[in-house]
This record gives sequence, C-alpha cells and structure tokens, in this order.
Amino acid sequence: MSACQFLQYRLPYFADSAPLFAQIAAQPWAIFLDSGYPYSQQGRYDIFSCHPSCTFETDRSATKITAQGKTSFSKEDPFHLVKHHLLATGRTILTELPFHGGALGYFSYDLARRLEKLPILANDAENISDMAIGIYDWAVIVDHQQQQSYLVGWDIADAAWQGLIAQFSCLPAVTSTDFFQITSAVQSNMSASDYARAFEKIKFYLTEGDCYQINLTQRFACSCDGNPWLAYQALRKINPAPFSAYLNLPQVQILSSSPERFLKVRTGEVETKPIKGTRRRHADIQIDQQHITDLQTNPKDRAENVMIVDLLRNDISKRCTVGSVHVPKLFAIETYTTVHHLVSTIKGQLAENQHALDLLRSCFPGGSITGAPKIRAMEIIEEIEPHRRGVYCGAIGYIDFNGNMDSNIAIRTFVHSDKTIRFWAGGGIVYDSVLAAEYQESFDKAAALLQLLEQFNPLGFSNPLLKS
Repeated sequence: MSACQFLQYRLPYFADSAPLFAQIAAQPWAIFLDSGYPYSQQGRYDIFSCHPSCTFETDRSATKITAQGKTSFSKEDPFHLVKHHLLATGRTILTELPFHGGALGYFSYDLARRLEKLPILANDAENISDMAIGIYDWAVIVDHQQQQSYLVGWDIADAAWQGLIAQFSCLPAVTSTDFFQITSAVQSNMSASDYARAFEKIKFYLTEGDCYQINLTQRFACSCDGNPWLAYQALRKINPAPFSAYLNLPQVQILSSSPERFLKVRTGEVETKPIKGTRRRHADIQIDQQHITDLQTNPKDRAENVMIVDLLRNDISKRCTVGSVHVPKLFAIETYTTVHHLVSTIKGQLAENQHALDLLRSCFPGGSITGAPKIRAMEIIEEIEPHRRGVYCGAIGYIDFNGNMDSNIAIRTFVHSDKTIRFWAGGGIVYDSVLAAEYQESFDKAAALLQLLEQFNPLGFSNPLLKS
C-alpha cells in the first residue's frame, strides 16, 4: 500500500446513527459527534470513530503524546502540537465530505490557562485533562440531508478495512444488559443566597467599569452508577441538539447536547454562531409565541447579543482576511425542546497561511460564555464560581487533515467520572439584569438535564431542584 492512501466506501444509510455507534461506544477513545437526527432536524452530519493512532492529553503545563505504544511529553503549546501533527501527515484530499480523518476530542475551558495568566482560586474538582484529542485514521460520516453514509480511512490494511465495512453495514441486534442510575440527590454548588452574593459582586464590577457582561454559572452534581452511554441515548431523545456529542475517554465520559456552534471552518470560510438570550418554552402556543416576541425585541437581550457579536467579530478578525468579517444574521430565533435562543451568525474568510487551529486558539474560549472584555471576565468568573469549569464551556469537535473544523460550545453537557455526574448552567449578567430572572434562567437551561437524571432515579431521591 502506498503512503497516504485515502479510502472511501459508500455504506447503507440509517436514519439513526446511535445503534451503529453503540457497537464501539465502550471502545477506547470512542467519539460520536451527533447531529441529533432523527429527533432534531437542525443538524446534518454524524461523525464517529474509535482507537485513534495518536492521542494528546494536556494536564497543566505538559501534554502526554501516545502513539504506536510509546509515550512522550511536551511543554509546547497544545494547539500547535495538534496542528503540527495534522500537517505533518501530508494527508489532504478534496471531497464533499466535512471530515476525512484527523483530530476529534475536546478543548476544556481551563485550557485557556495555557494562553492567559489567570488567578487560581476556584476548586479544581474535575481531575481530568485540559485537552484530550485523538488522531483518527478512519471514521464513519453520515449525511442526513443527502441520506448517505460513508466510511473513510487512510492507510488501512485490507482486512481491517473490510471488517469496518461489515461492522457498519447493518444495524446490530439490541442485547445490552447495561444499566445507569443516580445514587444521590442532585445538588448545586450555589444556594440561592450564594448565587445572590455572586450576582451582587458582578453588579459591583459592572458599576466600577471592570466589565460589560459576566457569565455566571451553577454546577450541579450527583453520584451515579452504571454505563453513561445509556444516559446519553436518553439525553439525545429528550433534548436533541445539532452539536451533540458522546466521548468515551480514559478519564471521563462526556455527554453533550449543545445547541451552540463555536467555530466552523470549511474550505477557508469561517462561521461562528453565539447564543445570547433565552426564554423557556411554554405548552400554550400563544404564550410560547409571546416568549419568542419578547426575546427578539427585548432591549437587554439584544444589547447582550450585540456585545458578544462584537467580541467574536474582533476575535475571528485576528485570523481572517481584512474586510471579510460580516454578520449575515443578527437576532435570529432558534427553538429547542425546553428553550428559545437568540442567535447571531458571524462569518469571515480565513487569511492565507492561517490554520483552523490558529483560529481556535485566538478565539478560545468562546466569548459567549465568558463575558466582555474576555480576560477580565474570566478573572471574575474564577473569583465568584466555587468550582473550575473543566470541559464545560470549552469546545468539542473535529479538525480534519484538510484543515476543516467544526466545534461546539460545551453547554448542556454532562461530565461523568469517578461515579459522579455533573453539569453546569448559567447566563450572562449585565447592568440591567434582575436577580430573580437570571437565577430562574439557569434552571430553565438546566431543565432537560435535570429531567434526564430524574428518569434514572429508581431509588426515588428527592430532587427539589426540579421544582425551581
């Protein structure tokens, strides 16, 4: 077989990719980037794989690199490490597919500590890598818009290639005896009074002119037992979202039902879609429509949205061609199972000699979940939130060998490790914010995740948070 041989095979199409991925969900470094289809039609592509040929795991100041059974460590910038590895393979191919093999994984919110000097105040209870990225030589790509599925791979031995084709050409029989359950009540790391104190501290900083907006978040957690893949399968049904993902990594399993795109790069075109502004859904159609109208016309929500649009325009301009950055959609409404969101779209053209990972590094973490100005907002977040965020508000996604990229903002996301499952929910605080409304908004955003945990509550733990 010649070097850098690209293989592509047309697989049978199935509307739901979850049963196909279930065959490998327990395998090392199994990753499923999930469009939410068929429970949502807002996404288009599913991408999944396992057993990467190389992995990068960043902890504090060093990255562990594992390839071909050998391990080394590097203190180089983690973004540059992944970029250099992708480029060094020499694997480029022109097809219509969004992913041709390459990097899959997550960049945690706290990876920003490699980019900026931030205070060390919050409790670091996550104990997981700041970055976990695998380099994948093969992947299954499902295009739900065209109803077509493909297996792609680089330099795969014939026997292994035929085995992958056979494995993903039919739906397996469901025979799992796995279980999942929570084994304690869900608790927040902030009481109502704790939240109020943090809110007032932000108001002080806003009044003093330190910042224009700060994202304030609660962390929810409970004990659990069993296989989190079962919980993810339920999550994607009750809260389908176009930038969902399941990651089975050595230290942690991540269950994301994110509605928010962070950064996309396709043949040099850049897109980001920040969410700022939320209203809860209502069963009454007329009231639900009133919520939409209020969200779209509310001066506070529009001001918040514009603030973050300006921040992200500035961030992507650092790596885009001068004059190419524009805003084709401002204040669009996107509707999900439990909430409506106010979403804007910003586009640009990646400058010559710039890579998708250069763009990601320049924009990291996403401004929609920090506040503005970004660095001062992150300093204040470290001061007022009791726990580090870890994966939450980082990014999950892919960067392929061609330099194409798509990534989410890791909101509406469970993180599972050490028989504990936790998630976060919050919102942007500005000068005009009202304490009661902001506190309730965090529960509106958490509603679907709290409901999911209630489904796996056979022991009947009381969860008063569901009544909030």
